[in-house]
Amino acid sequence: MIFPLYLLAIMSTEISSEKMAVKSYLVNNIKEELGITGKGDSPLWENAVELSEFIYPWENETPPLTSFKSLHNKNWIYFLYTVEDKNILVYVKTNHKSEVVKSDRVEIFFRSDDKLLPYYGLELDPHARVYDYKAEYKRKFDDQWSWPKNQLIVKTSQTTNGYIVEIAISKQSLKDLGLLKNNTIEAGLFRGECIELIDGAESKIKWISWVRPNSDTPDFHIPSAFGVLSLKK
Repeated sequence: MIFPLYLLAIMSTEISSEKMAVKSYLVNNIKEELGITGKGDSPLWENAVELSEFIYPWENETPPLTSFKSLHNKNWIYFLYTVEDKNILVYVKTNHKSEVVKSDRVEIFFRSDDKLLPYYGLELDPHARVYDYKAEYKRKFDDQWSWPKNQLIVKTSQTTNGYIVEIAISKQSLKDLGLLKNNTIEAGLFRGECIELIDGAESKIKWISWVRPNSDTPDFHIPSAFGVLSLKK
């Protein structure tokens, strides 16, 4: 198909703008093992850069605080979400991992390339339940898939004004999945703020994100929802 020159110019501008808009977070290096407790109370977290510039991409208001930190050592990369939430809502019926999608939760998506072929989702609720899946664009989910055994640790705790999710992922698993390349990981950082639990139907969720996706309607399963985690040597 041959495109008119003016369309090619518009397409080129859009591609360039998307590349310029990619956000990056620096993951500092530590030598020690970081003990995951679910409370984020290790002194090693003082070495991490705090990211709190999370937004409501589809709401005209300021979201409650979401704080993200990450560190890495030789074998592991660590993540810490500290969330302000005055009304924690968790859906529990059969305790299947899919119930996480009806609950308050934080999320990390990882992609192997900008075509999302494939990408991987980790959605983690205040009870330390993990909804993990492999997917392909657009929204072709395999939720029977699970993160490689013993390569993911998740612990949580509730605070006086919210909850904490602390995560450790082995670098080997990220490499095996084609996600850790040249000390960078392409990732999306999100939060689902549950407003109302509804049995038998989707809960009401307000969506919070590090990056503003290029979508008029709520959708994190698109290329523009991702940023870059850069691992410091």
